[in-house]
Amino acid sequence: MEKMMRNVFEFGEQVDGFAVRVLNERAVRAGAGLLFIPAFIAFMHAWLLGNFQPTRVFVVAFLIDFTIRIFINPRYAPSLIVGQWIVRKQQAEYVGAPQKRFAWAIGLVLALAMLYLMVLNNVIGPINLIVCATCLTLLFFEAAFGICIGCKVYNLFSKEAAQFCPGGVCEVAPAKSSGVTLVQLAVVALFFVLVGGIAQSVYRTGSHNVPPVPQAGISTPATPIDPAEAERCKVPEFAKAIGHEEKWKLHNNCR
Repeated sequence: MEKMMRNVFEFGEQVDGFAVRVLNERAVRAGAGLLFIPAFIAFMHAWLLGNFQPTRVFVVAFLIDFTIRIFINPRYAPSLIVGQWIVRKQQAEYVGAPQKRFAWAIGLVLALAMLYLMVLNNVIGPINLIVCATCLTLLFFEAAFGICIGCKVYNLFSKEAAQFCPGGVCEVAPAKSSGVTLVQLAVVALFFVLVGGIAQSVYRTGSHNVPPVPQAGISTPATPIDPAEAERCKVPEFAKAIGHEEKWKLHNNCR
């Protein structure tokens, strides 16, 4: 019974040839990608539509997932279970578990902050955007590039440097030939110039959404303004200062 409990409440696997406990980086990256998709959708709902409900739901789901990862066992975290299944036919790439635990603790702190601000206290403002953008950045770098930003921060606070990092960056310096040449930089610059020119052409010739013009002789009855609603929708000075007035109205359902 005691052995079974130890197997449940543990962090990482003990694999021969590795001095520390490890995790399968392929499953970790897959899990990060699975979390990034709903996080990005929820963020865009909040930013473009002023609908924060998807963000609140995601914050709770994210918090549950990371609590299981850190305090119980990563193998029972829903995102990593699905991620492991997706990459089940790929050869495992083991990375050190200690730095991952530290990085995920950063994610847990961000989730707790969002739980307090948005879910429990319905706070809406720039701080939410900063926390959400930070979370999205961490997930994106992990999923897209295999770069664990939190793991790099780990080395600043830990007496022992991280071991067994993705791509062997902790043990082996990258080859000089792996850099970017001037020709490649020129290709990238030309690509962005070309896309920018196409975008200008599309926006110049494309149709725009024009609000409907009221028909002559038809007037819309004026709606009485509730003083309490008018006070609630008074745009704060910080939103005006950063040119966020219209977005603030949108986010707070003030039309």
